[in-house]
Amino acid sequence: MNFTILSSVMTVISLVAFIGILYWAFSSKNKARFEELAKLPLDNENGK
Repeated sequence: MNFTILSSVMTVISLVAFIGILYWAFSSKNKARFEELAKLPLDNENGK
């Protein structure tokens, strides 16, 4: 197996992983959780 084939395979694997992460990040079932986590820095429970 030469470097060109290995490089091509790694590029395809990276692209599939990137698309999977995008799907996970923008899926509707995670929306409520992400909105809750986004509000955490604004919560001022500790008085700081």
